[in-house]
Amino acid sequence: MSSPLRVGTRGSTLALTQSRQTIAGLEAAGEVVELEVIRTSGDKLTEVSLAKVGGKGLFIKELEEALAEGRIDFAIHSMKDVPARLPDGFSIGAITAREDERDVLVRCATLRDLPPGLDALPRGARIGTGSLRRGAQLLALRPDVEVVPIRGNVDTRLKKLESDGLDAVVLAAAGLRRLGLDVPVDPLAPEVLLPSAGQGTLAIEIRAGDEATRQRLRPLHDEANAAVATAERECVAALDAGCTAPVAAWCRSDGEELRCDGLVASIDGREVLRASAARPATEAVALGHEVAATLLAQGAARVLAEVEQSLAAAPDRVTPR
Repeated sequence: MSSPLRVGTRGSTLALTQSRQTIAGLEAAGEVVELEVIRTSGDKLTEVSLAKVGGKGLFIKELEEALAEGRIDFAIHSMKDVPARLPDGFSIGAITAREDERDVLVRCATLRDLPPGLDALPRGARIGTGSLRRGAQLLALRPDVEVVPIRGNVDTRLKKLESDGLDAVVLAAAGLRRLGLDVPVDPLAPEVLLPSAGQGTLAIEIRAGDEATRQRLRPLHDEANAAVATAERECVAALDAGCTAPVAAWCRSDGEELRCDGLVASIDGREVLRASAARPATEAVALGHEVAATLLAQGAARVLAEVEQSLAAAPDRVTPR
């Protein structure tokens, strides 16, 4: 009989819910799984902008340390929190099927009777988000709104909707669905608000070369979504963009072909670069690189350099405007 698989995860309600759902899939395949909760730097630094303290990689740093030390066999991450290029010694062992990849708008109680969509929000509306990607696109669509930087888990951000006097917050649909929260939302079409690379997908990280664990994780792996996620992540990697930069990539498949859209924006949303391309499903890496090359030809490197300079000069609480 095989030894139990040891899995590490963050301790947030969403991370634990995702991990338990993932573990259930392995247990259904006959595996015995032991769960270890690991508090990460990203969980500790809840009042500081991620852009100022190292980006989303702070959510996986301690988990990778546990992997390297052999305390766990694999770690479960939201793929949008995983850097496009992993450090040496680590590998993605499985990529799950994708949950809803869209962002959603959650309004305060007094605005819930308005028609759906961003256009219905009042002029000067205060919209909370901890994402520069979301903030930049919101400002490009509605230059009149105020983007308010917020951090915390899903419940915390929903509470800030009322406690901080916000008109709306933007969250990932996948998190709300996995938590089973019955919250009135306006789904934002990906064509309107381009998602983060890997949004809605879980990444299972292992030690590089650990093929035994990779094989035991096969029940979790979704090959079709792996191609989609690969194209998105390769686009971000080829742009050499950090996890917190105003960069988005969204790929979808019709079974035979992949289509990928990419976006790079200035923090204030005044400059937005877009590119799109399609290739056979077997060419996911090349597709991501093609979209990135088009964005770079439009001036993406300059925009990203200006973003980096702005973040370096900004106070701890970075706000798009």
